[in-house]
Amino acid sequence: MRVNATEFKTRVGKYLELVDKEEIIITKNGREVAKLIPAKKEGTPNADFLYGILSDYPNKNISAEQIREERIRNKYN
Repeated sequence: MRVNATEFKTRVGKYLELVDKEEIIITKNGREVAKLIPAKKEGTPNADFLYGILSDYPNKNISAEQIREERIRNKYN
């Protein structure tokens, strides 16, 4: 969901309730300035921003080198 900054400021409570269902992009003068995302829930991995290698997360077979490569790959793709 996209909402402008003035609307967000006026109805912040509404958007705090909605954020559990979807991310909220806050815009100012038509440009994205912030993203409101749900707080981490218990049991979710700390590295959930790493998309490709998380399938190995429960086994904890993720090396620092794999994390570095994944971050670089996501940054430049």
